[in-house]
Amino acid sequence: MPNLIINKRSCSVKGILFDKDGTLLEFISLWGHWSESLYRHYSNKVLAAGSTGVIDLISVLWGTVHDANGHISDYSRNGPLAMGSIGDLLAILAWQGYRLGFPWSESMRFARESKRLADEEMELVRPAYPLPGVMDFLKQCQDQGIPIGIVTADETAEAEKHMQWMGIRQLFKVIIGNDQVTQGKPFPEMVHKACLELGIAPNQVALIGDTNSDMQMGKSAGVAFAIGLRSKEGEQSNEPWLIDADVLVSTFSEIYLEASINED
Repeated sequence: MPNLIINKRSCSVKGILFDKDGTLLEFISLWGHWSESLYRHYSNKVLAAGSTGVIDLISVLWGTVHDANGHISDYSRNGPLAMGSIGDLLAILAWQGYRLGFPWSESMRFARESKRLADEEMELVRPAYPLPGVMDFLKQCQDQGIPIGIVTADETAEAEKHMQWMGIRQLFKVIIGNDQVTQGKPFPEMVHKACLELGIAPNQVALIGDTNSDMQMGKSAGVAFAIGLRSKEGEQSNEPWLIDADVLVSTFSEIYLEASINED
């Protein structure tokens, strides 16, 4: 098996699993844009339906941080936007409409329609950009013949679309979204399902992610190594997170693969 080298530590692996958002691609470029759009559409629908109340700020609902112009500039690594599924985020929005007097079914319809509109805007902009070093590391995996996969709290179809936008969908042998499992992160089901499809055991893979729910998922699944990525997007945050990682890195340049000297 090739050796995965991280900060002078080494482990043999037969595969690597990645979180998607904040690990493979820039989180704020993608989800900041989407979140602002979704929140705007939902707020407009609540007002158009005759509500005289005001929904809470998105910073309160999803744990976002905003700049002087009101745009999302950072986010809580322990909050719903970082850790939650799409279903979680829509339920948080729908609760706001319910709190203001709308039936739950109506408020959830507002949320789903708002998501559709936000998704349509995203399709026009396609703001999916790889984090520094990602493309080089994925090429290393390809050159070493290491199968790779994605385990994400996003929906599978959305994850595949984002990889297509980046032109790298074909590199991943498997993509497991939250819709494919009964229990999402931090439970181990995503890793177990991905490993089953890759034909390798969890203790033969490394997991790379940017939230502690990724690390907890990897540990509970029994992966060989849980690698926490503290990207530049997280430099503003003083929150404790990634506390369950086996090792922390700041960029993919701190991770590389080399052929095992014991291989025939």
